Amino acid sequence: MTSTNTMPKTLRANYEKFGESKIAMRKKEFGYWGAYTWSDIYEKVKHFSLGLICLGLKPGDKLTIIGDNDPQWFWAEYATQAMHGIPVGMFADSNAEEVKYILKHSGSQFVAVNDQEQVDKVLEVQGELPQLQKIIYWDPKGLHYYDNPLLAYFDDVALQGKEYEQSHPGSFEHNIETTSPSDVGLITYTSGTTGYQKGVIWTHDALLASLDSLSKRNPLFESDELVSFIPPGWVVEQLLAVVGLLHSRVTVDFIEEPDTTQENVREISPPVLVYTSRLWEAQSSLVQAKINDASFLKRLIYGLCLPIGYKLADLSLNQDKSTLTWKVLRGIAATMVLTPLRDKLGLANVRDGYTGGAILSPDAFRFYRALGINMKQLYGGSETGIVTCHGDGDSKSETVGPPVPGVDMRITDEGEIASRPPYSPIGYYNDDETTKSSFKRGYFYSGDAGFINEWGHLIVIDRMKDLAELASGGKFSPQYIESRLKFSPYVKDGMAIGGRERGYVTSILVFDYDNVGRWAERRRLAYTTYADLSQRAEVAELLRKDIERVNRTLPDVSRVRKFVVLHKEFDADEAELTRTRKLRRFVVEDRYKDMIDAMYGDASEITVEAEVVYRDGTKATTATAIKINTVQ
Repeated sequence: MTSTNTMPKTLRANYEKFGESKIAMRKKEFGYWGAYTWSDIYEKVKHFSLGLICLGLKPGDKLTIIGDNDPQWFWAEYATQAMHGIPVGMFADSNAEEVKYILKHSGSQFVAVNDQEQVDKVLEVQGELPQLQKIIYWDPKGLHYYDNPLLAYFDDVALQGKEYEQSHPGSFEHNIETTSPSDVGLITYTSGTTGYQKGVIWTHDALLASLDSLSKRNPLFESDELVSFIPPGWVVEQLLAVVGLLHSRVTVDFIEEPDTTQENVREISPPVLVYTSRLWEAQSSLVQAKINDASFLKRLIYGLCLPIGYKLADLSLNQDKSTLTWKVLRGIAATMVLTPLRDKLGLANVRDGYTGGAILSPDAFRFYRALGINMKQLYGGSETGIVTCHGDGDSKSETVGPPVPGVDMRITDEGEIASRPPYSPIGYYNDDETTKSSFKRGYFYSGDAGFINEWGHLIVIDRMKDLAELASGGKFSPQYIESRLKFSPYVKDGMAIGGRERGYVTSILVFDYDNVGRWAERRRLAYTTYADLSQRAEVAELLRKDIERVNRTLPDVSRVRKFVVLHKEFDADEAELTRTRKLRRFVVEDRYKDMIDAMYGDASEITVEAEVVYRDGTKATTATAIKINTVQ
């Protein structure tokens, strides 16, 4: 029996089993879904892998992959693993400085990129990367006239590999056969929520074992389809899509463009769907905003049917049986609202709806359960993979589920979540000090605070360092407040603020420009820019209602007393968010320190200055008066 204890050996086993008989990948281009069988993938990976050898990539060398979700990303990763190299994943929206940091830190000798945009980022910093030997691109548009010896076209590299095979028959198969489960199969970088990004080392057996643990709770089937649009630089996409394709033989479908994600998801209507919590929350906010814009009759029907969905969802979450009456009402509500809405969102056939990246708001979780989606929260990290997950019939809106099989989890005396995966973690690449402080006796100490409830489920409270104590001695969880705020169709982001030197909780809010813009237009509220709209009294009053809604769920000591509406959105390019769109709290607090301090004084507004860089390189400074709003 063919061995499947490494990623390349698993690829070979699938090729031998399925060949041309099963589709493994689809990619939509020019309006048409092109298909790749297991034979196609095996040949693509083989030729590109041999082509890398022709370019000089040696065992142990690193190849960083930067780009959108495409088959070529997967092929490049598999090809590098097959010839004993180490793939390194990056987010496509990383800026040039982030590209330089990861290429330098990982020591990557080769880069495989999507298109001209990514090529330009690497070329911008190539002078500071003396080890860089080749930049391989797979979308040639706009690159025909680039004259740089570092550049190579993906297909040309594969052609070199095909020619190399003629004179070195069996070399690819030999490379696969000599891979070992303990070989490093991937370096994936953390999101950098708490500071600089760290490279996590994954061996082949760790990658396969981590997905195997999840599959024992929620199996993936060969008949399943999974739409790939979440960045493969994120460990969850790595496990479910990149590893899942090989391990569980699912079919992976690649969207045409980021802007067509919703349309493509609806076309495929997959049984397994993975969204970040931000995407689930944004989608629920959009639904609510569109309902607000609908006719009176549609709003009335929605308002009558959704509570029925909520009732059945709550009964299911509490593992209570529903009566015949509620089942009949559910059938009516499903026919009139719930089923058509699921179909519109591309969720008609979802068996497992996964959310990860950050804790999904309990309100959003219940909303999707009310629509009939089998929502399941994932909790884990780049260092451990998936640690906990809900199972069928065992979901709770306030938890992230029990540990998946094979994972040992415990809560320290200080309340920190520590977990030991079903393999031996190596730690961080080129960072022994942090490895020693974070990995102890096989456990990874996450820095997250949480506890295990009576059902054996994990409840994540917040980051240990973010749990805030007020001057009065009262404590609060910023993450809880922020997740509740984002259930509103009008709130895109929020940061709750407190501390021992502060007597009450305040918040910085970022509104959803599309939804608030439509709301303003319906009321004939004139505005010119985002900054202009942000400081309108009517917008402050609109958002104050959302804060009051959240405050009603909080003890008096932890309620938000003052807030500001930021004049701009939080931006990953300005390091305010990570590439997985998590809030980098320490950056925001430092950047808006004066604004935060003003909320703890008597000021009614504060002027914020910001530097603007125009396309021609000239710079200017803009000033915006930010109003400080109070909440009763």
